[in-house]
Amino acid sequence: MTTSEKKQLAAAACKVRMGVIKGTHAAKAGHPGGSLSAADLFAYLYFRELRVDPANPHWEDRDRFVLSKGHTAPGLYAALALRGFFPEEDLLTLRHIGSHLQGHPNMNLTPGVDMSTGSLGQGISAAAGMALAAKYQGRQCRVYALLGDGEIQEGQVWEALMFAHHYKLDNLCVIVDNNGLQIDGNVADVMNPYPIAEKLQAFGLETMEIDGHDFDQMEAAFAKARATKGVPFAIVMKTVKGKGVSYMENQAGWHGKAPNDEEYEIAMKELSAQLAEVEGM
Repeated sequence: MTTSEKKQLAAAACKVRMGVIKGTHAAKAGHPGGSLSAADLFAYLYFRELRVDPANPHWEDRDRFVLSKGHTAPGLYAALALRGFFPEEDLLTLRHIGSHLQGHPNMNLTPGVDMSTGSLGQGISAAAGMALAAKYQGRQCRVYALLGDGEIQEGQVWEALMFAHHYKLDNLCVIVDNNGLQIDGNVADVMNPYPIAEKLQAFGLETMEIDGHDFDQMEAAFAKARATKGVPFAIVMKTVKGKGVSYMENQAGWHGKAPNDEEYEIAMKELSAQLAEVEGM
């Protein structure tokens, strides 16, 4: 990846974070913490990895992305808007009555959303089904699913992974956002999911651990995922909850709380400064 390409991704990630803050502030509700931790991934997926077409969101041979941790929809919506699936102004209608951008993704309302999610643990099951269907149909598309580290406390997740290994779904890439925090606090205190990578390996997935804020590491991981044959691939990415907004970083309280007017101004000032720094590189 060239320096210019990394600069473009960093700028896109900043804009995704700004979209998260704008949307949750306008809604006076939502989940900024986990949206911000996954913003770099959203930018990488939609501007480098996924084969998608905003002008034809139902293209049958597109890659599929399932946001299994559906509450971080503000991050997904910001990435979709930035990629051109719908106007960026729509982000200000988040969670409003009549808006196509509700609190959790709805595939029937929002261009670019491949699966309705929100009930934790169910998205990965749908993604595994999509991957198997693609195999049956002889399609070359790939399926990507993003889970939270709190989400993997759900037993259904592990049933889906067992299914994925059994059917040799090497077109499925499972990504775990390991920011260490969930709504009730530290994941290790609530229901310890560690060691995550070793558990995924025990279920038969080829697994790689990366820094979820490092685009070079993402590039290497996704390249390895595409090259892996016969088994699903898992990426465990270590991230910072609330990444990019100083007062939100590593704070479980920002799991599901919107910024007020003063907090909004601080966040946007910080993110605008980060964007200016990236664009001035």
